[in-house]
Amino acid sequence: MKLEEFISNPQSRQLIESVRNFARSFFERDGTHGFSHVERVFNLCLHIGREEGADLEVLALAALLHDIARPLEDAGKVEDHAAEGARIARGYLKGLGYPDEKVEAVAHAIEAHRFSRGPEPGTLEAKILSDADKLDAIGAVGIARVFMYSGEHGRDIEASMRHFEEKILKLKDLMYTETARKIAEGRHRFTEEFLRRLRLEIEGEL
Repeated sequence: MKLEEFISNPQSRQLIESVRNFARSFFERDGTHGFSHVERVFNLCLHIGREEGADLEVLALAALLHDIARPLEDAGKVEDHAAEGARIARGYLKGLGYPDEKVEAVAHAIEAHRFSRGPEPGTLEAKILSDADKLDAIGAVGIARVFMYSGEHGRDIEASMRHFEEKILKLKDLMYTETARKIAEGRHRFTEEFLRRLRLEIEGEL
């Protein structure tokens, strides 16, 4: 994906690339919540944001920074990576001289991106980030991430299937934006078909 197709202002693109490098520095290794996940969420945000008329600069920065504190939470150093990530992002962006109003817009989107806990997204950009984060858990990539996580944590196929039923298959109905809902429909159908076939193969029927 070419950033200039979405962001025409060269200064804005330069800022985004600087923030990308800053965000990447928080991830020592990849995985289900590594920097590859951040990049996919970033791409989804720009596509959805363009359709929905969002502030693409704010959205891009929030997407790149939304999981910077995830490694800290995984290591047990912070309780909530969204809240901590918002705090880090505020300090970093203010240090760059980014306007206070936009700093708060980015920080709110980061703080509100988790669907499993508050606060509720209160801006279009926050809703799109939350949608993009959920979309990355559905479809082909979502399936790959579930089994990557299972491999990392010693979870078997049956337990992985329960995770699909208890969480992943419910995400389609939690989207905020119309664009995300349309994307989710196709990804959801793909996931359902995969699970249908997996069940049949487990039973020896295929």
